[in-house]
Amino acid sequence: MSKKNKIKSKNLNSASSNLKALSKKELLHKAKKFSEQYCVGDDKDFTLKEKPTSYFGDESKSAIKEALQMGVKALAAMQDTLYAQDKWSVLIIFQAMDAAGKDGAIKHVMSGINPQGCQVSSFKGPSSEELDHDYLWRCQKHLPERGRIGIFNRSYYEEVLVVRVHEQILRGQKIPEKLITEDIWDQRFQDIRNFEKYLNRNGTVVIKFFLNVSKEEQKRRFIERVDNPDKNWKFSAADAKERGYWNDYMFAYEELIKNTSTKKSPWYVIPADNKYYARIAIASAIIHALDEMDLEYPKVSEEKITELNAVKQALLDEKD
Repeated sequence: MSKKNKIKSKNLNSASSNLKALSKKELLHKAKKFSEQYCVGDDKDFTLKEKPTSYFGDESKSAIKEALQMGVKALAAMQDTLYAQDKWSVLIIFQAMDAAGKDGAIKHVMSGINPQGCQVSSFKGPSSEELDHDYLWRCQKHLPERGRIGIFNRSYYEEVLVVRVHEQILRGQKIPEKLITEDIWDQRFQDIRNFEKYLNRNGTVVIKFFLNVSKEEQKRRFIERVDNPDKNWKFSAADAKERGYWNDYMFAYEELIKNTSTKKSPWYVIPADNKYYARIAIASAIIHALDEMDLEYPKVSEEKITELNAVKQALLDEKD
């Protein structure tokens, strides 16, 4: 190993050791500061072209993986408290272009979560039954219960994305013709803001992630899916066809993020060309949101403690 590489390896090991030495409070603060750089909040001047798709740093892949594992462990502990407290719920929304890494992010970031306290819902094209209702209806049925984390892999935001890019879809949604006006997208943005405000006022915190992958990286991943037989199932000609509308999608994403990101239900624009780095950013944002809830295990009354001690003593007094 060269002297330069030895120094780099030493620095990485030192950073890893420092991370492990952090107290819970320091770790939460670090997660907050790290995720804030990707949070749009209520920035009405947001532009997507100013947001990076890649991360350029000195950390090795192993160091990034280790940091992710620490985040996963912290998330698992916080989710356990969320479940026990049974007051708040969390709705996490993932939106992205094809091959941006939504499935992988969900799999890795939530890998330590107790399945009893987490549910994942994926939304593709609406069924005939769903088209007979308003566009929020099918997602409302999958909202998380108190104490649980709900994950939407795509969501009602498809109604201001794919439906906006392909307006012929809108014409086939059984909406009265006179309601399809030039104001429909602004109206839907308003509906979504109000819906998420309603959820927040009732104890459901909404966190939204746009995985910002570059067109070049998407191309590389598409080719990999074709070349790798184990990944063939992930790819279809329709995916490549949608790539032809890239600029239209980028405009639609910019508009929806700018119009629906708020302080209480923010969008996080995550650089997604590096999958492991993206997962750390996602985990950090979720940790920060959970920390804001002031989670704690339910307090047990003195009467209950006395009862439990009596049960314990009875068990100890049992004769084999």
